[in-house]
Formats: sequence, structure tokens, C-alpha cells
Amino acid sequence: MRPLRTSLSVAAVALAVSLAGCSTAAMSSTSTSSAAVSSTQQVVSASTISEDTHFDSDDLTWDAASEVAVTLSDGGSKASTGVTVDGNTVTISAAGTYRLSGSLTDGKIVVAAGDSDTVRIILDGVQLGNSTGSPFVVQSADEAIVYLQEGSTNTVTDASTYTDQADDAPNAAIYSMADLTIAGPGSLTVNGKYKDGIASKDGLVLASGNVTVDAADDGIRGKDYTALLDGTYTVTSGDDGVKSDNDTDEGRGWLLVSGGSLTVNAGDDGVKAYNTLTVSGGSVTVAKSGEGLEAQHIVISGGDTTITSNDDGVNAAGGSSSTSADTGMGGPGGGMGGGSQEVGDYTVDVSGGTLTINSEGDGLDSNGSATISGGTIVVNGPTNDGNGALDVNGDLTVAGGTVAAAGSAGMAVTPGATSTQSGVQLTFDSSVAAGTPIHIVDSSGKVVATFVTTKTIASLVYSSTAIIDGQTYTVYTGGSADAKAGLTTGSIDGAESMGTVTAGQYTQAQGPGGRR
Repeated sequence: MRPLRTSLSVAAVALAVSLAGCSTAAMSSTSTSSAAVSSTQQVVSASTISEDTHFDSDDLTWDAASEVAVTLSDGGSKASTGVTVDGNTVTISAAGTYRLSGSLTDGKIVVAAGDSDTVRIILDGVQLGNSTGSPFVVQSADEAIVYLQEGSTNTVTDASTYTDQADDAPNAAIYSMADLTIAGPGSLTVNGKYKDGIASKDGLVLASGNVTVDAADDGIRGKDYTALLDGTYTVTSGDDGVKSDNDTDEGRGWLLVSGGSLTVNAGDDGVKAYNTLTVSGGSVTVAKSGEGLEAQHIVISGGDTTITSNDDGVNAAGGSSSTSADTGMGGPGGGMGGGSQEVGDYTVDVSGGTLTINSEGDGLDSNGSATISGGTIVVNGPTNDGNGALDVNGDLTVAGGTVAAAGSAGMAVTPGATSTQSGVQLTFDSSVAAGTPIHIVDSSGKVVATFVTTKTIASLVYSSTAIIDGQTYTVYTGGSADAKAGLTTGSIDGAESMGTVTAGQYTQAQGPGGRR
């Protein structure tokens, strides 16, 4: 028998974004989504993406009769108005819509338009390669739109070493000095063999498309902002997967996922923003990473997010705040009682959606505060006592939603006194093996929660509306569960009682919102 040693009480912002879709054939159209930014934390809403980014519905609407056909061929590319051909370099120098087809095994598409020009490039079966640098460079324009024609397959591959090594030289297979949009129902494969796969030095909107990126360094990078509105994006990267990294301009450096599907396998951080990272819809799967999501402010108000990380799963750190350090020890409302810890301008806010974390480091980590007011959070946290399933330097407030955070017991964090939703904390004298159902049963014999861990654990924090403050609950292990992992339903038939806990109580060693 593994007796329980303790009990617990567990106690935002709500942001939503809708997305743009696109039509096909001769003309394309889309609806609008939005993102708004502010000084310290960007607030993303459904109504202002056309105001606060370069993207709007007109970008994906055009007259097919105005298209300029560009046929690519090694040594024989052909085009007309607004396009010049010099060997295997094809340069677009005027606003307009250009339909590209064919291939250049060692060539380049260059956009060198006016600063007020919008250049729309339709990729309709294009294969681009370059042996000395980037094969697709937007040098100048107000906005460049890459539209993937329905039914088309397109590939862009750069060189593994670039001849131009200047600091401001292109460093991505698709590289833009202007605002960049990628859209359309077709497919695109980007092989960034030198550094990045897709990079914009301004804003980047991923409006749709079936896009696969394999990059030596960062997969997809929008300096001012990166917004995924729809489409399917699969990214494999040697460094960060998808990011926005403007650290100098006020209100920039934010990243939004409001729709579509994003899958990341990253050598370092999976999805990263300098300022605010928001998931309000769609699905985000970080299948491999150092840290799964990282930003100064992390907001999850919708969608389905699944993270696997070698370090922290969700990490509110970095950014512009310099008043906090991540030492692995918490402060009031989330840290070790008696420990001293700086609390910086870092936040994690979960108000909706699902968040599933499998981390070797801390599961949900904030160098400032964290608020949970909705959604479902499942953490399969660390097995070592140097990290915790929950790690918050400041206040950890639980006011709604469902939380199941399992992991080691040595650095376990409980929600603080600001929490208004109760819960229980289970700490076992001996570890519970992976795959073992854990049941929380009320005084009437009803199973109010069943959790199946994917790792060997020593503690579990659980909070939901089903837990009533002050009530006594009996904890069982074994029996049966209706799923192999996570929160599910189950039966205590054949299970073993581990003892009782009282919702809303903490052990003396932990204190409210403290660590054991």
C-alpha cells in the first residue's frame, strides 16, 4: 500500500481569433482574422488582424485576367510585363500578380518592387534550387504574398553554404525583407539547408496552405509577428521551430495560432515569441523540443496544444522583463516556503482549450504569475525532484477549468491563496508506476476523477469544479480506466485504497501555494 502524505486546494485572459480561409481557381477570397498588440503584453482579438498586421481579405482576391505568366526553365525562363530575366535570375519589379510554373535547379526569384507595392506570386508547380544562396528573396515591397495553387506541389531548396555572409544578407530558403503572407490550398516543401526555412524581417502571416519545412536552424520566423490562421504546417528544425523575435520595437515580437494545424520537431524551443505567444484555436503539437512554448507572456484560450519537451513544457520567461530569474525555486503563492525568489513580468494565462504536457523539466513554469480559469490542463511532469509539474515564482491562481499535474514530489507546487476553485494534492510515500489508474472518490462513492499517468510519479495535483472545498475524498490506485493516459473515466473495482485527503487543506510544510 502507498499511503498518501498530504492534501491540497487548487484554485486570465480570454482571447479569441478567427481565421481567414481562401478560395481557389481564377479568383481567391478570404475572411479576416485579427491580432492586436500593446506595450507589454499583446492582446489578440478576432476583430483587428487587418488593422494590426499587413493581412486583409483583399490580399487573396485578384482578377485572373491581370496575371502575368512566368515560365521557369534553366537558361530559358520566359515572362513579360514587370519581370526581367538575367540567366537564371528572375526579377519581379512591379506590383501585380505573377503565376510561376516550371523549375530552376540553380536560380533565383527576386522581388525588387516599390515600397508601396503588393506583389502576389502564385506557385503553380514550381521547383526552385540554388547552389550559392537563397532561391527566393523579397528585397523590397510593401507586401509579398506567396499563393499555393490548388493541386500544385512546390519545392524550394537553398544552398548549404551561402556565398554572401554579410549580417544583413538572406539566410533562409524563402527570405523576405517585407511583410510576407503564405496562403492557398496547394502544397509547399521548404528545405532550409543553410539556416532558416521561411523568414520575414517584418511580419509573417500563414493564412493557409499545406507546408512542410525542414531547416538547419529556425524553421519559420517572422520578426515583428508570426500568425498562423489556417492550413497545415509541419516543421523540423535544428534550433527553434516557429518564432517571432523582435526585441526592439514596442508591441512587436508576438506569435499567434488561431486556427490550422502546427506540428513541430525542434532542436531547441518548439514555439517561441519574444513578447506574447497566444493559442486561441487550431492545434499545436510540439513533438520534440528543448522547451515547448516559451514567451514572456503565454496565453491559451482555445485550441488543442500537446507538448513533449526535454526541459520545460510551457515556460514564461525571457522577453523584456529583467526583474526575474528562473532558478527553479518559487516564491509566494507558488514556491518554496521560506525561499527567496524574484517575481518578474511573466505570465501564463489559460482560459480555454486543452493543454497536454509531457516534460522532463518543469511542466508549466512561470517566472512571474500564472492563472487558470478554464480549459483542461494535463501535465506529465518530471521524474526528478529538481523540477516540478507546476513551477510558478509568483501567484498561481486557479479559478476554473480542470487541472491534473503529475510528477515528482520534491519540488511540487500548489496553487495559492488567490485560488477560488478547490482541489486535492496527492503525495505518495512510494512511487506510482506509469499506466496505473488513480481515482479520486467522493464520500458517496462516486468517482469524480480518474487519471492515468504516462510516467512513474510521486505526486498529483487535481482541481476541477467537481472538487468541493472542505470535503473528504478517498484515493485509490489500480482498478480500471477507460483510456491509457490522461484524464478519463474509470472504476475502482479491484483498486487499492491509499487513504483520504481533504480538499482545501495543505500540509504545514507546504503552506498555501507553496512547495513541499
